[in-house]
Amino acid sequence: MPTIVALVKNVPDTWSTRTLAADFTLDRENVDNVIDEINEFAMEQALRLRDDNPDAGWRVVALTAGPAGSDEALRKALAMGADDAVHLQDETLGGSDVIGTAWALHNAINTIEDVQLIVTGAASSDGSMGALPGILAEYRQQPALTSLSSASVQGAEITATRETNLGVYELKANLPAVLSVGDKADKPRFPNFKGLKAAKKAEITTLDLAAIGVQPQQVGLDNAATMVRAAEDRPARTGGDVIHATDPGEAAGRIADYLAEQNLI
Repeated sequence: MPTIVALVKNVPDTWSTRTLAADFTLDRENVDNVIDEINEFAMEQALRLRDDNPDAGWRVVALTAGPAGSDEALRKALAMGADDAVHLQDETLGGSDVIGTAWALHNAINTIEDVQLIVTGAASSDGSMGALPGILAEYRQQPALTSLSSASVQGAEITATRETNLGVYELKANLPAVLSVGDKADKPRFPNFKGLKAAKKAEITTLDLAAIGVQPQQVGLDNAATMVRAAEDRPARTGGDVIHATDPGEAAGRIADYLAEQNLI
């Protein structure tokens, strides 16, 4: 049975006041944690790929890596319609950078049978790097179709659309592949009562590093390729730039130049 793995993540609620711990990692204990909104878009895309190809027999498995409590993101994914859920939970993972996280996820995915598609969000709200899909694709030596607004499967081929300020791009690759979707993709569905009730009782597979064959020295804060040595609060937002010009033509030109620099025109 071909499998779509949808990566989900429990993150501090964007409405919470987010702070750093003493080691400059994000404080996840003193805030409300929720499934990352962009992961709901990823889950929706995975479910649509399954539902649009009923004869292919796809199943959707939600996967997360994180501490105890991260299974709440998995239960939201199950309530939306995922068939199974896997939680990679190991204290040694704490503080891992994107390279270590991708390595752990790659090996966790290897424990799932016949994975043909991996669907992620374009970038997490707590890290905002957007590098994980590409790194994961490199580890797996599979094509990466990133920042998508839509995707479809025909046989052993995936076609997708990416929309940016520079234009619309049509992408195509053979399976297996890695996809990442942005917030221009189909809006996530709302779980119904039946789905919520089933998700609450669902059994979630839990893995640790030993179960996936990852060594402690390959992950974690002490083994990260980058290190944060200092941090300071972001300056308060200013009122922005005001264009003063007596000549309407000059003002219009300066506005056009600004919009072009931002890839808005």
